[in-house]
Amino acid sequence: QLLWKVSGNGLNQPSYIIGTHHLAPFSIMDSIAGLKKAMNETQQVYGEMKMSEMQSPATMGKMQKAMMIESDTTLNSLLSPKDFETANKFCKENLMVDLNMAPKLKPAFLLNNVVVMAYVKHIGKFNPQEQLDTFFQSQAIQNGKKVDGLETAEFQFNLLFNGSSLQRQAQLLMCTLNHIETEVENLKKLTNAYMNQDLNTMLKISEERKGDQCDALPGEEDAMIYNRNKAWAEKLPAIMKAAPTFVAVGALHLPGEKGLLNLLKRQGYTVEAVK
Repeated sequence: QLLWKVSGNGLNQPSYIIGTHHLAPFSIMDSIAGLKKAMNETQQVYGEMKMSEMQSPATMGKMQKAMMIESDTTLNSLLSPKDFETANKFCKENLMVDLNMAPKLKPAFLLNNVVVMAYVKHIGKFNPQEQLDTFFQSQAIQNGKKVDGLETAEFQFNLLFNGSSLQRQAQLLMCTLNHIETEVENLKKLTNAYMNQDLNTMLKISEERKGDQCDALPGEEDAMIYNRNKAWAEKLPAIMKAAPTFVAVGALHLPGEKGLLNLLKRQGYTVEAVK
């Protein structure tokens, strides 16, 4: 179940929360029960961030600054010659980037793009223009509804590109490049679970551990998922009280003990799957 209704606890009208997935095709929307009704009955849409802000020159500038290494460190000094060669070969073939020409790109920026590119190559049908998060927000704008984000773009850049040391970023980049087939298989499994609207399986897949340095450290997982869930669960009561809200955030934020749905239940809301 991807769509959830939040009611009670002083709300005059229900709000809805949907889990999104960047690699899911739009066709998924046809099989989500009650989606149209939820979109029609709500007066505002909140995403992780306001997608239209991403297009602004100021935000683009901030992103370009965040994805570049500011110290004298370069990719050559972060990676061994063999690793640099592996990374460069992949980036040339898949991202059309020669790392010799872009020695200041942060490994975390490359990592973000590497996984998606590898996936797109294997899946074929993927259309990067079709993103559920953007779709829900642009529909709302067309219908004259308020659109906002639970976080700023700046917060997200900071999290993605400054969340760990350059050394750790380099380590994670090579972990992915050296096990690219496994990474793509995992993404496939994750996407299939999403298409089956199975949040618990998605959670299981994301919690699988290999027992090596490629595993997310507890602090990294908190920063990416659980701390944000907590912050959102604190912001949402006032937002939902102001107007019935359609909330669209990454599906992995919803399930589990520390998931957004459970955090809202613990505050006294009735949270139920839309059938």
